[in-house]
Amino acid sequence: MKHLNALFLLIFLFYSNKNHSQRNYPKEIVSQLASSKMHGRGYVNNGDKIAAKYIRNEFKSLGLQSFEKKYFQYFSFGINTQPGTLNLELDNLLLKPGKDYLVDPGSPTIKGDFECILFTTLDLLNNDILIQKLNKSSGKILLIDNYNTNSLTKKENQKITEIIAYLKYSPNHPAKGTIVFTNKKLTWHGSTVQNSKASFTVSKKIDISNIKKISIHSKSKFTKKYTSQNCIAKIKGKSTSDSLIVLSAHYDHLGRMGKKTYFPGANDNASGIAMLLNLAKYYSKSENQPKYTLVFIAFGGEEIGLLGSKFFTEHPIFPLKNIKFLLNFDLAGTGSEGIKIVNGSVYKSHFENLVNINKKHKLLKEIKIRGRACNSDHCNFDQLGIPCFYSYTLGGIKAYHDIYDKAETLPLTEFKNYQELIKLFIKTL
Repeated sequence: MKHLNALFLLIFLFYSNKNHSQRNYPKEIVSQLASSKMHGRGYVNNGDKIAAKYIRNEFKSLGLQSFEKKYFQYFSFGINTQPGTLNLELDNLLLKPGKDYLVDPGSPTIKGDFECILFTTLDLLNNDILIQKLNKSSGKILLIDNYNTNSLTKKENQKITEIIAYLKYSPNHPAKGTIVFTNKKLTWHGSTVQNSKASFTVSKKIDISNIKKISIHSKSKFTKKYTSQNCIAKIKGKSTSDSLIVLSAHYDHLGRMGKKTYFPGANDNASGIAMLLNLAKYYSKSENQPKYTLVFIAFGGEEIGLLGSKFFTEHPIFPLKNIKFLLNFDLAGTGSEGIKIVNGSVYKSHFENLVNINKKHKLLKEIKIRGRACNSDHCNFDQLGIPCFYSYTLGGIKAYHDIYDKAETLPLTEFKNYQELIKLFIKTL
C-alpha cells in the first residue's frame, strides 16, 4: 500500500510539474481579466476593484514589494453607469444591446412608450425645417437618420456632427431623447457626468421611415464620488542609484451596459496588464534582477480621462524626477504588423536604439514612429517632461471598445518577441 501511495504521489507531481511548465501566463491573465466575473473592469458590481485585487495578488505572489506597506493608491471621481434594466424596442422590434445599439454612457434613466419624429440628413442641414420639427418634438424621441453621409462634403458632415451633439446633450429643446441610426461600428466609452437627455446609437439597418412607437426602459445610476485605485509595486535593482524605470498599463475598461452585456476588454487592456505582469514575473527571479529599481503601475480610470495616472502624477509616492524612463503598454495583444511608438520622434535616440535592437535580434516586423499623442497614461508624465514611450501593437483583430474584444479571439501574435524587445531595451537604459 505504501508503494502504491508513493507511486500515486510521483504521478501527481509529474503531471503537476508538467501542467505548470505548460502554463501560459499571459493568456491566463487575459482570460481572467476579460472574464464576466470581472464585469468589464468598470464601475458596475465593483469590477474595477475585483480586477485591482487580482493584480495586487499577482504582485504579491511574484514577491514584488509595495510602497509604504500598501499596493493601492486611491482616488475618486464622478461616474455614470447603466447597471439595471436595458430595453430598446422600435414598434415590435426588440434590439440587442452591444450588438445592435449602445446607450450613451452619460444618459439618465428613461422609461416609457414614446412617439417619435424623424430627422433626415437634409432636415439637419436646413435650419428652418430643423426648428419647425423641434418645435413639434415635446416629449418625443428624435430619430436621426445618419446612415448615409458619404456623399456629403467635409463641411456638411462637420455641421451634422455638431447638430447631433446638440440634439443629444442640450437641455434647451423639448424632446425627451434621441436615437441616432448609423452604419458605422459601435464604439462605447465612459462618462464622468450624467446628461439631461437620454441618447442611443443604433447600427442595425432598419427602415425607420414608418416607426410609430418607441419603448424604452434604461436604468442609469450616477455616483458623485466613486473611489477606485491604482495598483503599484516594485522590484529593487542592483544599483544604489535612486533612478527608477517605470512600467505601466491601465487595467480598467468599460464595464457593464445593462444587466446582461459587458465589455471584456481583452486587447484593451488586459493584454497590457499581461505584459506588465509577465515582465514582473521575469524580473522577480534573482538571476534576472534589474540594474535599476523597476516600478510596476497598473492604472485605474484610464478610459474615463486618464484619471489614475493624473492622480498619481499629482500625488506621487516617490520623486518623479527619479524616473529615468517610463514604458507604457496599451493594446499589446496583436503585433503581426509590428508596433508603434508614441513619443518616438520626441526621444529619437531611444527610438533608434529600439529599432537597432529589433533589427539585430529579428523580433518584430516593424517598429513605426509617432510623435506626441495624449492617448494613454504616459501623457500625464510626458507633460511633466518625464522621458517616456507608449507602445501598442499593430495588425490582427479590429475589436475595440466593443463586446467582441474577447480573450478567446485575442491572438497575442507577437507577445513573446515584443516582451523580449522590451527586456533588451531596458538593459540599455
